[in-house]
Amino acid sequence: MTGVWALAALWLGLALIASLLSIWFRISTALSEIVVGTIAQLIIGAAIGSAVLGTDESWIKFLSGIGAIVLTFLAGAELDPVVFKLKWKEAASVGLASFLFPFLGCAASARYLLGWEVMPSLLAGVAMSTTSVAVVYAVMIEFGFNTTEYGKTILAACFVTDLGTVVALGLIFAPFTMKTLTFLGTGVVVFIVLPWLTPRFFRLYGGRPSELETKFLLLCLLGMGALASWADSEAVLPAYLIGMVLAGTVGKDHALVRRLRTLTFGLLTPFYFIRAGSFVSIPALVAAPSAFIFFLVVKIATKIIGVHPVTKFFGSPNKEAMYTTLLMSTGLTFGTISSLFGLSHGIIDQSQYSALVAAVIASAVIPTVVANALYLPRHLLPETEPEQASDGRREVAPLRAGTRKAE
Repeated sequence: MTGVWALAALWLGLALIASLLSIWFRISTALSEIVVGTIAQLIIGAAIGSAVLGTDESWIKFLSGIGAIVLTFLAGAELDPVVFKLKWKEAASVGLASFLFPFLGCAASARYLLGWEVMPSLLAGVAMSTTSVAVVYAVMIEFGFNTTEYGKTILAACFVTDLGTVVALGLIFAPFTMKTLTFLGTGVVVFIVLPWLTPRFFRLYGGRPSELETKFLLLCLLGMGALASWADSEAVLPAYLIGMVLAGTVGKDHALVRRLRTLTFGLLTPFYFIRAGSFVSIPALVAAPSAFIFFLVVKIATKIIGVHPVTKFFGSPNKEAMYTTLLMSTGLTFGTISSLFGLSHGIIDQSQYSALVAAVIASAVIPTVVANALYLPRHLLPETEPEQASDGRREVAPLRAGTRKAE
């Protein structure tokens, strides 16, 4: 077990460095963890060997995977049903534009400008069409937008975009089988029963030191995740849906959400984001940067062409419109999942996979850095500061306008 503890200490040390960098440079922790993962793989791989970081260790894959699942669940739980009813047209329009324009634009560009075959081009379109719920939600939490109508609308639009990605991937590449039908049928039942069962179960047995609520939610998330994987889907999709249907119950239990965030951001998501960054091979990109840069530019350009006019149509000022557009340009989870699906099924080769994954991960960093540096809508930031509560935890109290420091 000595090796396991040493490797865990290494990863959490990298997570601590990433947190310090995010504070010093005032960027999102998720982005700093991605960058730290990339640099760590480069330095450690050159000095000792690429296997030392242990990205393929089963327990690291597990912590990374469950981090993505719980983070996606929390993003879904942040959706306010009242806000969604009021803003569903805007969220749906932004989400559809965010999916459709990059899908068509990147697929056509790969086919006619890079000369890729039809199926690899379509796979590239799917991988580039995504928006990273994980990155967007982490940014929302970092600045406090998750409590605002603006932030909740963006999160809803992210779901629409990634739903389009999953549907396209399934319809184009994955056959519809009895497994798929079983997953969909079970999912419908679970999504109907959970909003009725959960609050009653929590009222009867919740509020105890055993953290029954957390165990119940993890059971639901991992159970549906296992069923999704068995049906050749992805575990993060039912996690988002479970979060959405429980937004009116779990989402309003601020103490429970706070405990889940502590578990997720303190332990799980560093493994997810650092591992994602470690997949970027800087030497490979330096040796052959053209395809990577091409897809990154086309993705961001088509996101801007598709999303920006829609946000303006719904009355967003220029700064908010551009901030929304750049956040919708991020990619990570579904983009890497789609690329890996293509590689494992022989749709794309290793070089195509490297270009796509590098572009996806770069799109998690570059648009967000630009958005936060140049277009952050500070007038929408919640006017809050931490205050010490009676139970020793840090709560949030009102603060005068203009005194909150953005991190």
